[in-house]
Amino acid sequence: MTATSIPAPRSEYTRHKNTRSKFELAAWLFMRVSGLILVILIFGHLFVNLWQGEGVQGLDFGFVAGKWASPFWQIWDLAMLWLAMLHGTNGMRTIINDYAEKPGTNVVLQLVLYIASAIVVVLGTLVIFTFDPCPVNTSAELLPTFCTA
Repeated sequence: MTATSIPAPRSEYTRHKNTRSKFELAAWLFMRVSGLILVILIFGHLFVNLWQGEGVQGLDFGFVAGKWASPFWQIWDLAMLWLAMLHGTNGMRTIINDYAEKPGTNVVLQLVLYIASAIVVVLGTLVIFTFDPCPVNTSAELLPTFCTA
C-alpha cells in the first residue's frame, strides 16, 4: 500500500494547469463578456422594436427601412449579428471538441462550422449596409409608399 500526500489547505491548485491554453482562457472569457453585451443589445432591440412602437403588428418593411436609414441602428444590428455569431460559433466549437472523438471528424465539423459562420456574417453585414428600400430605376408600383419615384 502506497501513501499519498495531501497538499496543505492553502496550497495552489495545479490540476490541468499544463493542459490549458491561453486561447481556451480567452474563449471562455469571450463567452462571458459577449453574453453580457448580447443581453444588453437584445433587450435594447426588443424594447425599440416591440414595446416602443406598435408591437409585432408594426414590424414591416417600412419599419426596417426607416430603422436602417440610421447609422446608429446599422451598427447596433451589426454588433448584435457579429457577437451572436461569434458567441454561437465559439459554443459550437466547444461542443464539437467535447463530442467529436476522431480528429478527422473534429476538423471537418469545425471547418463546416467556420465556413457557415463566415457566410452568415458576410451576408448579414452586406444586407445591413447595402439595404436600399428605394432602388433606382424601379417602377413606382413596386416601390413602398414612402419612396419617391
